[in-house]
Amino acid sequence: MQAHKSYKRIRNIYDPLSTTPFKISRSKLDLFLKCPRCFYIDRRLGIGHPECFPYTLNNAVDELLKKEFDTYRSQQKPHPLFIENNIDAVPFDHPDIDKWRDSLHHGIQYLVPNTNINLTGGIDDILLNQNNDLIIIADYKATSTKNEISLTNRESYKRQMEIYQWLFRKNGFNVSNTGYFVYCNGKKDANGFDKQLQFDISLLSYTGDDSWVDLAVIKAYECLQSDTIPSHCDECDYCQYVKAISEVLQG
Repeated sequence: MQAHKSYKRIRNIYDPLSTTPFKISRSKLDLFLKCPRCFYIDRRLGIGHPECFPYTLNNAVDELLKKEFDTYRSQQKPHPLFIENNIDAVPFDHPDIDKWRDSLHHGIQYLVPNTNINLTGGIDDILLNQNNDLIIIADYKATSTKNEISLTNRESYKRQMEIYQWLFRKNGFNVSNTGYFVYCNGKKDANGFDKQLQFDISLLSYTGDDSWVDLAVIKAYECLQSDTIPSHCDECDYCQYVKAISEVLQG
């Protein structure tokens, strides 16, 4: 019989007395912005949210797009999607591109001064505008919807883009304020599956403002340094779920 998974970690737990660099991923910083309590319980106490089912189909789209963009990277030619949208940029040919994509083991990193927080993020792709030598962040998204593809109510996506822009700037790169989301929308209007799924692809531009990131990282650091667990967050589904259970049990 398979053993039940423990939700209490014994590794990757923040020690406020340690000076050793502690990795905080882009997604964990976003968690802090959404709910400091969940962030603290995860990074300081070692109890994370229950895992969701893996987005294996989305991951497959990501991998295939990376292979496709890598083909144009090796040729230093613009991808047809960017030609269609009159964007003069080629995939950035840099020896660390695979490291930057590896969010689990490396990613793009920056050790924040006066803290032991090492902020990390795994990007999908980087482009280069050869006219001004600015690098451009590109992120892949996959969905299947009949609604218009847009960034409306996608604040987490916008923050993701801005954190990546901030990380590359902190690593000395000249970064364009404008990034792009390569949005793949699975089509449902075919007569049948026939062992293939077709997509419409949209290119959405977003002009980021990463001026908030410095303060957010410091606030996350101060949160981890504290011995007080942040209060319940009214806008957090997990907090409200736990609170409702507690109220029922206390009856």
